Amino acid sequence: MASKKVFFQFLAFNLVGLLNTAIDFLLFTLLLWLGTYYLIAQIIAYGAGMINSFVLNSRYTFHKRDGLVSKPQQINRGLRFALWNALLLGLTLLLLAAFTEWWGMNEVVSKVIVTVITVALNFYGSKKWVFAVSGSRAKSS
Repeated sequence: MASKKVFFQFLAFNLVGLLNTAIDFLLFTLLLWLGTYYLIAQIIAYGAGMINSFVLNSRYTFHKRDGLVSKPQQINRGLRFALWNALLLGLTLLLLAAFTEWWGMNEVVSKVIVTVITVALNFYGSKKWVFAVSGSRAKSS
């Protein structure tokens, strides 16, 4: 039963991820069309995708409703989310550089490999650290 729950959490996590990517790409494109400098557009678009990820994964993927979590716990969870995503972004950049620059792999192939690695790490870290709860509720979730 637990492995079935983890499978459905992983599936929901990846569906949220697809939506995040769509938000990121569409907002980035819209901001470019409106004349926004591309680095600023990327920061805004990535931020919008991260906010969407945090809200949907918190409420639906890992079922940690805000009504059951105190304000300090919500802030702590938000900080863990931001830190975890920053770490994963750094790892993504490092792995992409390693695969393409050091080992001469094609950029697209590298991106696919890195995505598989970071999706798995992101799910695990989100489940076990970012959205984890302590105490008796952790055992029931």
